[in-house]
Amino acid sequence: MAVIDPAEQINELTGTLRGIQDVLDIDGLRKQIAELEEQAAAPDLWNDPEKAQRVTSRLSHLQGEVNRIEELARRLEDLPVLFELAAEEGDQEALAEAERELAKLKSDIGALEVRTLLSGEYDEREALITINAQAGGVDAADWAQMLLRMYLRWAERKGYPTEIYDTSYAEEAGIKSVTFTVKAPYAYGTLKGEHGTHRLVRISPFDNQARRQTSFAGVDVMPVVEQTDDIEINEDEIRIDVYRSSGPGGQGVNTTDSAVRITHLPTGIVVSCQNERSQLQNRATAMAVLKAKLLERKRQEEAQAMAELRGETTTSWGTQIRNYVLHPYQIVKDLRTGVESGNPTAVLDGDLDQFIEAEIRWLRRQEASKEEKQENKG
Repeated sequence: MAVIDPAEQINELTGTLRGIQDVLDIDGLRKQIAELEEQAAAPDLWNDPEKAQRVTSRLSHLQGEVNRIEELARRLEDLPVLFELAAEEGDQEALAEAERELAKLKSDIGALEVRTLLSGEYDEREALITINAQAGGVDAADWAQMLLRMYLRWAERKGYPTEIYDTSYAEEAGIKSVTFTVKAPYAYGTLKGEHGTHRLVRISPFDNQARRQTSFAGVDVMPVVEQTDDIEINEDEIRIDVYRSSGPGGQGVNTTDSAVRITHLPTGIVVSCQNERSQLQNRATAMAVLKAKLLERKRQEEAQAMAELRGETTTSWGTQIRNYVLHPYQIVKDLRTGVESGNPTAVLDGDLDQFIEAEIRWLRRQEASKEEKQENKG
């Protein structure tokens, strides 16, 4: 087997990083940072807390992105020196360290390259996620809660803020459903491939005969609605109910009827929010969630109509996408990309990057294939 020259690999990585810088428009990002810094320094910024949060969040994200690119460039510049020193001194330990750094740079630049694939209409938005327990009884409710923890841990590792809007607890254990946001730019584009059914196989902790149980939970990922979206809701199209917030086992956690449930009568979509202290805040949040669900419905209907015009058959994203097997062996496997991990504990603790990166590439290939077919037809 031929040994690949490290210098050749470094040159290849340098070319890849330059290509990424061109696609992401590093100079344009620096210009945006300067403009956002000016806005963030305005003394009246926090007069509008929502706008202030958007500005500071966007600024933090762009600064992190530019710093990440600059750090990768610095590491690439230093790498040839590490190999030269190791060769001159005949130091095998230093050579091994240089090779480890080369492998790490390949991985880090590959992960950054995935970011260039997020070019969809809504990809740069924050994500609104709903998890629902499906078939499997109490195990499914417990599984839904495990998935919630997995995504919250993933976001925590990335430094992404999250906010839980509503949790419907199951009677015995776990949750029936939960809705939360990941408040980071490109959260939707990054996580949209998680949309679908997740299947768990394990020895049920709720079965006194310790039998193997299969349970399912559904994950819906939607872009957060912005003011530019044309989503109008008439007052006569909704029914609003207020109720007392509740915790696990139906235990009351609030002494006032501040939780809000909104039913959209034309579609039957129901959303609720109980995380805020005031009824007014919960209503505003619930309306934002309803608009996101209506936007997603509109997008799906448009995609279906376009597919029919092209004579294509479409499959719903609401299908099984990933298996998590804890017994009789341990593996997590994605059914679309083939990516798998023999360490379910790490995956369930938020180690999702290999799955998410493969999903983004897979979704981009699917889109490119559709575009190619359309061009061939034209």
